[in-house]
Amino acid sequence: MKLIIASNNAHKLVEIRAILGGAFAQIVSLREAGIEHETVEDGETFAQNAEKKAREIAALSGCCALADDSGLCVDALGGAPGIFSARYAGVHGDDAANRKKLLRTLEGEERRGAHFSCAVALVYPDGRLVEAEGRVYGEIARREAGENGFGYDSIFYLPEYGCTMAQLEAEKKNAISHRSNALHALLEKLK
Repeated sequence: MKLIIASNNAHKLVEIRAILGGAFAQIVSLREAGIEHETVEDGETFAQNAEKKAREIAALSGCCALADDSGLCVDALGGAPGIFSARYAGVHGDDAANRKKLLRTLEGEERRGAHFSCAVALVYPDGRLVEAEGRVYGEIARREAGENGFGYDSIFYLPEYGCTMAQLEAEKKNAISHRSNALHALLEKLK
């Protein structure tokens, strides 16, 4: 059975193929499937956004579709930036501005607990839905550190590793990431 990933992100595709490769005959990106489509992510949760993307691609393609939505949730901010993580500073995808705004917002704040959350949704052509969630817990550092990763990785401190996500080797980061946790949870549900 072919699985279409509702993304063209090469890093995401590698990770998904590594974890779900045994469950599907073929795993392809939107581009590889010949699909040009942008889902309006207007859900109130990561799970709603992931399901909406997967349902739209399954309907367009007639194949199984997998989508994810993820972000950073900061305890002291009541879970913000949450679903607005990619556009926290106002411009979608401006990682440096997002990090700067978050560090400025948390100046003087002692409660620094946070987690990355990822929701994945798999929709079959007949409409059946299988979904899972993964998280990784840590703290918001007081300053950036590390060159690896993207997004908030350089300010997401992992106490058990003594470093930020951006200071981990890519292989280690991928093994413990919220997306990896969500995909492994999904794989268990598919067995």
